[in-house]
Amino acid sequence: MTQIMNTEEIKKVIPNRFPIYYMDQVIRLIPGETITAVKNVTINEDFMQGNTPGDPHMPGTLILEALAQAGSILILKSPQFSGQTAYIGGIENAHFIKKVSAGDVLHLQFTITKIKGNVGRADAVASVAGETRADCCFTFIVGAK
Repeated sequence: MTQIMNTEEIKKVIPNRFPIYYMDQVIRLIPGETITAVKNVTINEDFMQGNTPGDPHMPGTLILEALAQAGSILILKSPQFSGQTAYIGGIENAHFIKKVSAGDVLHLQFTITKIKGNVGRADAVASVAGETRADCCFTFIVGAK
């Protein structure tokens, strides 16, 4: 697994900061096409402390946020959108298949399927050890900062 971007490089591309920051590294990036990022889920995460006591796991909404953050990097590393801001325009067909627990290494894959002007669509999949945990289709909008 080759690291393409570390946390410091990621922070230069997207404005998210702790505690709303859900990626540790980017391991694959083809600008304008696809990205795979990694999130190491630990018991020390803020969301683990209060979410379902006795059965801590990453909430589905935060998995979608992690996918959106990976997508933001993909979009903003594309030459035509450099220096702009990516926004979620919609989320469709979200499926939460199995929980993500402490100790899991969450792989976040975001693949652009269509783009026209500053609006596009993408398929996104969150997986652990090759097993899909959540997936959805994003609509995104890119605008000036």
